[in-house]
Amino acid sequence: MKKHLLQAVAAAALLGAIPAAFAQNAAIVNGKPVPKARMDVLAQQLAAAGRPVTPEMQGQLREEVVAREIFMQEAQKQGLDGTDEYKNQLELARQAILIRQLFENYRKANTVSDADVQAEYDKFVATNGGKEYKARHILVEKEDQAQKILADLKKGQKFEDIAKKQSKDPGSGANGGDLDWAAPASFVPEFSEAMIKLKKGEMTSAPVKSQFGYHIIRVDDIRQAQLPKIEDVKPQIVQQLQQQRLQKYQEELRAKAKVE
Repeated sequence: MKKHLLQAVAAAALLGAIPAAFAQNAAIVNGKPVPKARMDVLAQQLAAAGRPVTPEMQGQLREEVVAREIFMQEAQKQGLDGTDEYKNQLELARQAILIRQLFENYRKANTVSDADVQAEYDKFVATNGGKEYKARHILVEKEDQAQKILADLKKGQKFEDIAKKQSKDPGSGANGGDLDWAAPASFVPEFSEAMIKLKKGEMTSAPVKSQFGYHIIRVDDIRQAQLPKIEDVKPQIVQQLQQQRLQKYQEELRAKAKVE
């Protein structure tokens, strides 16, 4: 009687352990447990890549980790995990994972503050603030060509028509020389210096020489620079500062390392 009671207790304990074991595993493939944690890791990787995992996708995740286990078991059966190629690839993967974790830890320990973002934005405003010009230009190779165009313009020929026919700037020429709105810093110094001297509606009285050739410039309009608000560019500023800091960190590690 006592023996049967002990067997019953043992069976009940075993049956109680089975659900717990299955709760920890996604499946058991050829007798080998596949931990459910693999599904969690895969879900995290997908989320990091911009593909959040929904509850409906749990079945797909399970099929994926089961398939990987099946293929891995077959590869091990064929002895592929003992080849030099596998060991070399494994070492490269190990290095990549550790380096990625190193940089992630550095990023977490060196977060970009709102004050950092504001300071970078202020520098951007200082560099790009001021006036913007809506200008047109006609670009030719030789000065005598430019002088002839100036003479034709004084005779009443349309700036836009000449630009379409003669300007060697493919970007603006097809649009009648239109350079759209831009800050002076967007152009080479010789061009900028001549442009900012012009008022709305004025044109350069002489050809302007630059590394590209000879320009005839006309200013169609002038306005205060239209800069984005800080909240609109904050993500880009944060990313830029993070990259700059990470690059500096890498350079510091390289400089301190003793390489023979």
